[in-house]
Amino acid sequence: MSDIRHSLLRRDPLSAAKEVLYHMDISLGSALQSSGAGAPVLDKSTIDLVEEFIFHVPKDRSVPPKRMSCVQELQLLEIMCSYFQEQSKDAVRQVIFSALFSLQGNKADESRMAMLGKLVSMAIAVCRVPILECAATWLQRSHSAWCVRLARVLVDDYCTLVPSSFSTLQNICSASPRFCCQLITAVTALYDMSSEDMTPPPSLLEMVVGWVTEDPRLLLLTLINMPLGTSLPLGGLDVTPLMGLLRWCVKAPLAYQRGRKLSLTNGHGEQEKGVGCEELYSKLHLSVLQVFLMLQVHLTEQNLLGRLAVLQLESVAVLMEEVSRLVEELNPLHAASHIQLALDRLAQALQVAMATGALLCTREDLRTLCSRLPHNNLLQLVMSGPVQSTHGAPYQSNFYPHNTHPALSPHAAHPALSPHRPLTPHATHSSLSPHAFHPAAMTFPYRPIR
Repeated sequence: MSDIRHSLLRRDPLSAAKEVLYHMDISLGSALQSSGAGAPVLDKSTIDLVEEFIFHVPKDRSVPPKRMSCVQELQLLEIMCSYFQEQSKDAVRQVIFSALFSLQGNKADESRMAMLGKLVSMAIAVCRVPILECAATWLQRSHSAWCVRLARVLVDDYCTLVPSSFSTLQNICSASPRFCCQLITAVTALYDMSSEDMTPPPSLLEMVVGWVTEDPRLLLLTLINMPLGTSLPLGGLDVTPLMGLLRWCVKAPLAYQRGRKLSLTNGHGEQEKGVGCEELYSKLHLSVLQVFLMLQVHLTEQNLLGRLAVLQLESVAVLMEEVSRLVEELNPLHAASHIQLALDRLAQALQVAMATGALLCTREDLRTLCSRLPHNNLLQLVMSGPVQSTHGAPYQSNFYPHNTHPALSPHAAHPALSPHRPLTPHATHSSLSPHAFHPAAMTFPYRPIR
């Protein structure tokens, strides 16, 4: 390997980077062929070559690093685009992409992220689907902090720096829906509505709502395609964007009211910012409820109903704490309608999520979580009604539907799951009674609340 390095040192930066890329293709491609099912591991010497000649992190302090010019960097990105496009074997593409951009926890990671952002941005511009598919896998396997950084680069490129190119990003959904599913998850982690800067730009919101309303199944692509037994990285993105989108829908009325309050305090008349977004959030809210229904079908088919909590109770608790803080920031006298709208959406989402098995919790858990929230009739009804299972299970006044097994986190490997135990009939209750809860015949309509 030292001979290869000395040879590369005599080349110009672009030529050396190309040579390393082709060296990786040969060595990893051969290793993948001989290793069968297992993915080959990149040896440290090759990693060193990648970091030195592609990401320009010198290994020898006595040798000054060779930097590529902007034109050479663009040429290298074009070479990478062409390589991933022309490589016919998806397994080889994925291994090479992972070898290039998997974070190593060293000083080369900053260069990796810079190059990755430019490569994915270029892939969107020229519609290089193989790169977008590799990027989707990278987003699924990387820590959420790095995923958020990549999302910010793409939002800056297509929504802020060159708004006229926004339609290019918007149209990529039909080419690579799996990438778009992961991108939605990343942007909802990025824009958590904790401040004005963390509110999604209107163009981004419009794009996400357009994608989701056109095909709500988009939000479940990662979950559906994830084999049982797959382990997600600690600190990674959620397995679906549902929690992030639910946060947007619930917090939006409060966040925009907070923005109006700040604008008036600062003497700015920016009250129109949230006006055009209200209907978008309403549409998004409806789509999220519809996806919960689709999710129930998938969980039932995979025998995961009541076993896999797609919405984590801890995440719901965090959302309620955020809503509570936002309510405290606003004057209830001037924001009563916005507070009730947020709580109505929260109540609807909680009811449908619990009824479809996406959220597993007891009534006591729910009451504890909601204890700091203002009174809301819809939320009160969800908290007070005992549960009745549509599958004929014995009546359990303490649990919401499907919560008959310990919940499995989607971030953990799924063991083999045994079928549900036989169920027995039970007495029925009126669906309008506050003491009954019918998952199959929801008492609240599936429509966005405005």
